Amino acid sequence: MNLYEFVNSRLAQRQEQGRFRRIRDLHMISSTCGYDRQGRRYLLFNTNDYLGLSHHPLVQAAARRAVTDGCGAGGSRLLAGAPFILRELEEELADFKGTEAALLFSTGYMANVGVLSALPQAGDVIFSDALNHASIIDGCRMSRARTVVYAHMDMDDLEKKLQHESGGRRYIVTDGVFSMDGHVCPLPALVRLKQTYGAVLLVDDAHGLGVLGKSGRGTAEHFACRDVDIHIGTLSKSLGALGGYVAASEAICRYLQNESRPFIFSTALPPAVAAAALTALRLLRAQGASYVAQIRDHIAYMCRQVPTISQRQPPVPVLPILTGSSAAAMQYAAACAEAGLLVSAVRPPTVPEGTARLRITVTAGHTPDELRRGADILNEQGEKATWKQ
Repeated sequence: MNLYEFVNSRLAQRQEQGRFRRIRDLHMISSTCGYDRQGRRYLLFNTNDYLGLSHHPLVQAAARRAVTDGCGAGGSRLLAGAPFILRELEEELADFKGTEAALLFSTGYMANVGVLSALPQAGDVIFSDALNHASIIDGCRMSRARTVVYAHMDMDDLEKKLQHESGGRRYIVTDGVFSMDGHVCPLPALVRLKQTYGAVLLVDDAHGLGVLGKSGRGTAEHFACRDVDIHIGTLSKSLGALGGYVAASEAICRYLQNESRPFIFSTALPPAVAAAALTALRLLRAQGASYVAQIRDHIAYMCRQVPTISQRQPPVPVLPILTGSSAAAMQYAAACAEAGLLVSAVRPPTVPEGTARLRITVTAGHTPDELRRGADILNEQGEKATWKQ
């Protein structure tokens, strides 16, 4: 079988399994509305723009001003230097996360890959939650350390595996918030195991920043846990921009600056992107409690109005509706789209077999009318769905 035969065979297989992925072109009017190439308008319950800051006028104005510094950074930071604003953003991220330093990456994906491929060494062991994000899984695959997967949020299983492994450094890595089901990691138990077994604890808080904690600082603030060695996150969700970061000790950040290939060999973030993220971070710092309260109110409303949401009182705005089969998820999402609501149909291999779902996300930017309309469409299309028969 030559390359093109293989590619066409794999694509046909995905079509048959209901797992073929398509890109929907969409022009965003706001953080909650957009329209397609045919001019059809949609209400959006499928983004990770949790605070609606991607369209905040101050964030947009900051990006426009920074474009005068160039549309691109011109090269990697070690090769070409970088705009002053990148260092400023790192300093404010470190202060917000309560660490000595921070280091920016081109994406959150690259931040996870960059840490896990550079820090753990041959002879070390990485203990990774079974449902960790793909970027963590890929980082583990690229690492010279051995990876041991523990059952999802099962601290007894993790402890047994920690007891069984000896020699080398131990790294425990977990999502802070698991992005497909909204589970929040049991951070106090993870900290206890880290301390008991002398492990290094890494938390990817991409979906926790801006959402958890009384001021939106994330999972560690939510649990009042300070003993996290490495915080990994993104600028593309609650901060409404693009990029990733690592917040840790000064020594770890300088090590990554010298050893992490995704950092060394990637062009730096453009000034406009950094300016947007910095302005969004300052808004979060100034109004975090208000944003967190607003998004919790929106979560509670949707859970009251849509009884099929799988978690009844989730602390985060990821609201799954389990359908079981991929075909059912696709049919439900298509029916919602026809009614003017975009939600995500999530299928294997992104989630385990038999757990296909709609992934609904609410944001602080949704208006009361938009929340009501979204809930009504989900209920109406859920009741009419042929896949339930």
